[in-house]
Amino acid sequence: MVTFLQLNTIFLSMIMEAIPFILLGVIVSGLIQTFLSERWIARLLPQNRYLASLLGCGVGLFFPACECGIVPITRRLIRKGVPLHAGIAFMLTGPIINPVVLFATYIAFGNDWRMVLIRGGSAVVVAYVTAIVISYLYPKLPMRLHEAAIMETAAGAGDASSARFANDGLREPLQRRLYDVMLHAIEEFFSVGKYLVLGAFIAASMQTFIPTSSLMHMGSNPVTASLVMIGLAFVMSLCSEADAFIASSFRSTFSVGALSAFLVFGPMIDIKNTLMLLGVFKGRFVIVLIALVAACTLGTSLLVGRLFG
Repeated sequence: MVTFLQLNTIFLSMIMEAIPFILLGVIVSGLIQTFLSERWIARLLPQNRYLASLLGCGVGLFFPACECGIVPITRRLIRKGVPLHAGIAFMLTGPIINPVVLFATYIAFGNDWRMVLIRGGSAVVVAYVTAIVISYLYPKLPMRLHEAAIMETAAGAGDASSARFANDGLREPLQRRLYDVMLHAIEEFFSVGKYLVLGAFIAASMQTFIPTSSLMHMGSNPVTASLVMIGLAFVMSLCSEADAFIASSFRSTFSVGALSAFLVFGPMIDIKNTLMLLGVFKGRFVIVLIALVAACTLGTSLLVGRLFG
């Protein structure tokens, strides 16, 4: 009975914590769909994959979304013509380098700007390297069949849509366009919401039945310590606005490098957004993405440990 109550409490807390950010994410997604044309996005993004990925890493500064709400925004951007590597760079950095998360990290670590810079810098490095590798491995979009069909339909109507936006978009009543935003947001919410519920339940079950202490005993050296913190971040599936306060409680147990692994990997990849990603991208791509993020996070955490340990 106690175990069930613990599972229920963790599950509900995850859902309640994530819902506001899911709502924010789907509303932003609706705004992108309604107000941004494919032609405008194409003019904005550089053609060079290195510059486009770098720009993708920086856009997260202006989107206060956690990892729960970032997937629908990324999906909408890719549907609008943003290159996969730029979208992935944005998706990985957005939940970490936005001002809300950086300020929460500053407060959690006792007004320490060093940890903020370590977290933000590591996130950009991991996201940028991952995005560049993805750009070479996947020249074609690895979307699931239903996503590919939607994009093909949108591409077929792309010229007419762009012309309508250019000629009639400014004259279309604002009320009608806001109504379209809400329609897209509702559709997106129910599309990703089921993955949030399932992911929260799995994460809550793992937290309930897998003792955290058994993982912490494995962190005897820098490599295993970082791997343990990566695994812990995945299992706990914390919101990026709150994970710094949990990480700070491990300061007496783990090194700065291992803590950075926890703070970087969790917002990029956890159980909840893994299921959301599987709803958008092919399974093999998601596995490759997780492996790349894990390898890059491990590498940067070891470097941080050498420099600041």
